[in-house]
Order: sequence, then structure tokens, then C-alpha cells
Amino acid sequence: MKWLSVLPQQCILLTCLLMVLEAVPIDIDKTKVKGQGHAEGEKVENPDTGLYYDEYLRQVIDVLETDKHFREKLQTADIEEIKSGKLSKELDLVSHHVRTRLDELKRQEVARLRMLIKAKMDSVQDTGIDHQALLKQFEHLNHQNPDTFEPKDLDMLIKAATNDLENYDKTRHEEFKKYEMMKEHERREYLKTLDEEKRQREESKFEEMKKKHGDHPKVHHPGSKDQLKEVWEEADGLDPNEFDPKTFFKLHDVNNDGFLDEQELEALFTKELEKVYDPKNEEDDMVEMEEERLRMREHVMNEVDINKDRLVTLEEFLRATEKKEFLEPDSWETLDQQQLFTEDELKEFESHISQQEDELRKKAEDLQKQKEELQRQHDQLQAQKQELQQVVKQMEQKKLQQGNPPAGPAGELKFQPPGEHNVGDAPEHPAGGGQPLPPGHVQEPASRTDQVHP
Repeated sequence: MKWLSVLPQQCILLTCLLMVLEAVPIDIDKTKVKGQGHAEGEKVENPDTGLYYDEYLRQVIDVLETDKHFREKLQTADIEEIKSGKLSKELDLVSHHVRTRLDELKRQEVARLRMLIKAKMDSVQDTGIDHQALLKQFEHLNHQNPDTFEPKDLDMLIKAATNDLENYDKTRHEEFKKYEMMKEHERREYLKTLDEEKRQREESKFEEMKKKHGDHPKVHHPGSKDQLKEVWEEADGLDPNEFDPKTFFKLHDVNNDGFLDEQELEALFTKELEKVYDPKNEEDDMVEMEEERLRMREHVMNEVDINKDRLVTLEEFLRATEKKEFLEPDSWETLDQQQLFTEDELKEFESHISQQEDELRKKAEDLQKQKEELQRQHDQLQAQKQELQQVVKQMEQKKLQQGNPPAGPAGELKFQPPGEHNVGDAPEHPAGGGQPLPPGHVQEPASRTDQVHP
């Protein structure tokens, strides 16, 4: 976002809501590429927040940052003022052009949500509708006033985004746990289909892959001096004996905004993760690697981020390097050294899956019955159609036998009224025949062929 360059030290709202300050690969030596920042006016693309209203959030921020008054207020605001809604009241003082653009964005977002909800309601007509779940989609704006963007809308957007982002990591952990349980469930179900000999071979292979995955170099504790020095030496190409925390911070504050955000922190763990995970190895799961990265980042944030604004300042970073844990950290347990779920949790998960499968099977059976009923009705209609066609055919044959003219395709009689015969079809009548003459017409006497002329 443009705030990354305009407000290098005060872009709290953006970072509080989006957590999307840039992160680039850590193997770039900034001491050698100094001054190669983003060109003025160049748009910086940021990763998706994962929120379903991500685009609306970004558009609102883009519009707000064009207002000089709002930007000045933002420079003096702290995280608590933003979360409490105090900053939202400044919306009344922004320019008319900005308010008009925000009104338009809100109308578009309301229309988008209504369309999605209508589609969802259409898809669940037979299974019931959770109205509360549908209304939750409007928690980031005041849907009771769909036409104008008011301070309440900004307040709701900030609070919704802050809450959703704070719960985002928790949701990711839950999804990962389900992923791991599903893997184990599918593995056990597959083993049930094998005979004893093949089952033993599969079990042996599984244990061998687990052992191979666990056989990796020591993983340094995230955020410790050993871990940062390894990045300093191997990624930054600098002398490990000259390690300096302040210089390290500036090297990895990629966008020069005075903070290490979550993406910049996660980039620091790449070297550690490469010790454990290789996409070329069958035993290494890349989904697990991203979960490991998330765990490392969360740990460092909990240890270093004092004010819990999801950003690490230089002061916070330097203070963390003075702690005993920085020099003498506890050992770091990777995912392969932890029990991710219990047998009871797996059984409960499998029970839930079984229940879902039963529901889907029942729906499939109902659909099959509906299909068969529709086919039966179709066959019945086809039989009735054939019977009607047969009756019509018999009636046509009967008319022909009685001498009645046959009916045409549309049921009309195939005959021509008198006087409308075609010339070629007109019968020849002898002169003076029995054909009636029109009124006033006098028939000329026929010339006699036996009359003698002088």
C-alpha cells in the first residue's frame, strides 16, 4: 500500500488491519543494494490477508490515505485509539470527494454480499438456513444503512478486521490439525483394505519415512542469537564474528519502515526450515513446513512484541537481544517431535466424518429416488404419447375407408371449394351440358355441323 512509503513510522492502521507489509527473500544483501527502494508512486503489491472482505478493506484504506487531514490524524494515533474507535470520528472531517468515493465502495460491497447470500440461500433451500451465520457477513459494515459510509462503518471495519486477524492464526492451527488427522484417518482406512503381509510392508515403510524425516540437522531456536547469526552468515554473507543486532534489524527491515512485520520475520526462518523440509523428499510435507514457519513466527512475536501490535520495533528487538533466552535458548521442538492430536481426538474426528458420510449417502439415495421417479414419470408420458399417436392413426385410416377426405397435418380437411380448381384439374364438359349458367347470360345456339352453306 502507498502508506508504506508515505508514513514510514506511523502506518499503524494499515499494519493493525492488514499485517501485509512487504517481505522479500532474506538472501538479498541490503548493504550492497542500498538506495534501490521502490520508485516514487510505484504500487507495492501485498499478500492477501485471507479475509473475505480483503478487497473492500484495501479500497477503503486506499481512499482514506488520499485525505491530508485523516493522514495527519493517523500520524499521532496509537493502536489503542484506533481500536477504540476514536480515529473513526475523524471521518466527519474528510473531504466531500473522499466521502463520496467511500459511499460508492460501501454500496458495491453491500451489493456483493447480498448477491452471495442469495446464492447461498438458493443452495440450501432444502436443508435449512442459518440466518445468524449469514448476518455475520455484514459485521464489517453497517448494512442497515446501505447507501452512505459513516464513522460507524469505519469503526466496524477496524474492529472486525482486528478481531479476524487476531483469530486468523488460531484458525490456521485448527485447520492444520484437521489436515493431520485426515491424513492419519486415510492411512488407517487404506491399511484395512490390505492383507496381513502388505499391511506389514506399509507399516514398515511408514515408520522408515518418519525416521528419515526426523533425521535432520539441529534446528536453532527461532529468534535466538545462534539462529540470527546463521542468517547473518549464510543468507546475508557477512562475517559471523561481526554480528550486530542493530545492523541485522536494518538489513531485514526490507521496506525501511522502522518495523519488522510478520512476513519479514517469517522470512528469517527459511534457513531453519530447509534443514527439515525438502520438496523433493517424499517424507517431507510442505503443508507441515508452513505450519512450522507459523509456529516460529508466533513464538518470536510472543517473546519480542511488547505492545502486541503485531510489529517489532528496533527498540523491542534490541531489548530482546539483552535477555538470557537470546543467548541460552531452550531447545526447539519441531512438529515431528510433538504429538499433534490424541487418539480420542482422532476418534471424535472420524466419528464426525462418518456422520457426514452418512448424511451425504442419505442425500445421494434421496436424489437417486427422485431421479428414478422422474424417469418413471417420463416413461409414463412417453407411453401416453404413443397411445395418442396410435389413436390418431386409426382415426385417419377409418376416414379413408369411409370415403372422407383425409385430414392435413394441422387437422384441416384436404378439399377445395367449387370454383377454386386448378386449371389443369378442371373437367371438360360438352357444350350445353348440365352445368348451370350465370344470371343474365344467354347461351348462343350451337352451330350445326350438318348445315349446308351456299
